[in-house]
Amino acid sequence: MGIPTNNSGTMTNNSQLWFKGVRSSKFRHVYGEPAKREKCYDNIPITKNAHDSQFCAVNPKFLAVVTEVAGGGAFTVIPINCTGRLDFNASRVTGHAGPILDIKWNPFNDNVIASCSDDCTIKLWHIPDEGLSVHLTDWLVELQGHKRRVGYIEWHPTAENVLFSAGFDHLVIVWDIEKGEAINIIDCHRDAIHSMSLNRDGSLLATTCKDKKLRIIEPRTGRVQAEGMCHSGSKASKVVYLGSTGRLLTTGFSRHSDRQYSVWNESDLSRPLFTDSIDSSSGVVFPFFDPDTNMVYLAGKGDGNIRYYEVTDEAPYVHFLNQFLSGNPQRGLGFMPKRGLRIAQCEVFRFYKLHATKGMCEPIGMIVPRKSDQFHDDLYPDTAGSKPALSAHEWIRGKNAMPLLISMQTGEQNELNITSIKQKQRNLTTKPIIEPQKTDNNRRKFAFLSKETIPDYRPKDLIMLEKSRKTSNNETFQKLQQKFNQIEINNHQDVRLIKEVNSIGDTILTENDLRRAYQLQSEEIRKLKKQLINSEQRVTELEDQIRRLLNKK
Repeated sequence: MGIPTNNSGTMTNNSQLWFKGVRSSKFRHVYGEPAKREKCYDNIPITKNAHDSQFCAVNPKFLAVVTEVAGGGAFTVIPINCTGRLDFNASRVTGHAGPILDIKWNPFNDNVIASCSDDCTIKLWHIPDEGLSVHLTDWLVELQGHKRRVGYIEWHPTAENVLFSAGFDHLVIVWDIEKGEAINIIDCHRDAIHSMSLNRDGSLLATTCKDKKLRIIEPRTGRVQAEGMCHSGSKASKVVYLGSTGRLLTTGFSRHSDRQYSVWNESDLSRPLFTDSIDSSSGVVFPFFDPDTNMVYLAGKGDGNIRYYEVTDEAPYVHFLNQFLSGNPQRGLGFMPKRGLRIAQCEVFRFYKLHATKGMCEPIGMIVPRKSDQFHDDLYPDTAGSKPALSAHEWIRGKNAMPLLISMQTGEQNELNITSIKQKQRNLTTKPIIEPQKTDNNRRKFAFLSKETIPDYRPKDLIMLEKSRKTSNNETFQKLQQKFNQIEINNHQDVRLIKEVNSIGDTILTENDLRRAYQLQSEEIRKLKKQLINSEQRVTELEDQIRRLLNKK
């Protein structure tokens, strides 16, 4: 193993010792604290899919875990405080036709989650605050464009409603989910994509690929800014941006199948700044970076260890701190955003570990031992909040902005941060940065991707039924309005109901068939149908009375 056992610093080329003695750090004694059994989430049928993903996503409201099902794909959503044993018949999100490969919560809306699947689609779901009471099958938005299964998704860190997806068709697609359409299609990979990571302001995208290359891409144009050979091993490599330092960290395998990590400069990928071995295990190593504490965590899939390091600006850039050891292997790991941590316990990071051998999700808090229970400014600087710094349109037009920060002590927005971001935005051009010569090429790509994707194993009738249910709202309202215009209604309540139905129809058309409005609309339609039947019966009765009167005369 290439991990120093005495915290004495890491060696470069086994020739130079960077630090003598014990390196000073306030995080040197950080330790992992697993939750007690009653604070864990038990009896979860965790998926057994072998895809290199985490299958777990967490925010301050909910825990989402991809589950094993007989057909299609599903994941369960549990309110974060509902620990203990999960009901076997608990409600799930079951709208995908194939296994779910990745899930991610919207960083700016704790009730919205995105999922990607083997059925070649990305879907967005709205989870009510109280959790799921029935199986959820109606999605907010469905994004179709990939021709093969979609393996990974990532939200933009500062721009609202911007989502990245990587498929096994070797494409990365940038989506505007508000419009439900693609912003750009990045077609520069020659093989399957293994991971994605965005820098702090979301202006650059880093990817690792099966062709063993690390790429830095400008996501709005698809231009590759830098490219270089990554780890030489045949297994999957992963990448994470080290905040706004301009450096990246990758994990992978050497030619001799040893697990290793490397630090890179984003402007020069010809060779790594530093490389070191981890061990000789076989599981893929996933990196997690905390920009507030400058700590990076390396967790291997299939083993129970979580190693953590401190990142600095001087070589060798990454310094080993300690490791959390467990005899229970992990199938995946989710992590809580900083705004959901326990400040009183000096918790600086929290994992949610999916056990590989039993259906349990176990919270693991990374604790800095401090005696005082007061707020510690050095452990909790202002962190990224739940408000976007940019709209999707502003980001598409070329603006970049750092995340809007909030105080960990009060939860209030940092006004200085907002002012500095607005000042930077005024200095940026608002011209679109997509090059004119690429317009025709992008138009051809969009035309190709706009074709409906129907995998072989999906029944065509089912797809058409789902589409007709989502797109027939306008026709339904037009037919209802025509029928009611032929009937004279004197009842004030009937008139009020018709106006409400019209307003609901307009809302649905303009807000992309939101789930709640759709349910309200269905209930109102049922009431109106009953009233329509009663009105028609009344008209029939009046006609019969007129005939009888005419016959008497």
